[in-house]
Amino acid sequence: MRIDTLSPAEGSKKAVKRLGRGIGSGTGKTSGKGHKGQWARSGGGVRPGFEGGQMPIARRIPKRGFHNKWAKSYLIINLSQLAEVPAGTIVDYDYVVENKLAKIVKNNSGLKVLGSGEVKNAITVKAAKFSETAKAAIEKAGGTAEVL
Repeated sequence: MRIDTLSPAEGSKKAVKRLGRGIGSGTGKTSGKGHKGQWARSGGGVRPGFEGGQMPIARRIPKRGFHNKWAKSYLIINLSQLAEVPAGTIVDYDYVVENKLAKIVKNNSGLKVLGSGEVKNAITVKAAKFSETAKAAIEKAGGTAEVL
């Protein structure tokens, strides 16, 4: 194989359409734009979404939903994920991130602990929020649940 014998795969390359290069090319004179009209003009055509004056679909369909820009998102963790944590450990946001116990949430407002699962060891959990069942389960195991 020599470099001068290499060629692109069949059908992978397409010749560029050369507009306005004589009548014999098939795209001479009006360059494939027909005669006059909006589409023949420089800068002609309509903006995206324009439907010829008809009410556009984006305005015909009703609006739904609401995005609260002040909503707080928390890094959520369940007690089942804390079951294997050794006794006496202080579990906080940094501990959870370091040990990859939960998926990191962008723009979060801290850690939230939910009560799914059991905790067997006495651990200290420092979080922004606790569910009632999570707080009760941690304290039942002899640990403490501190709200930050």
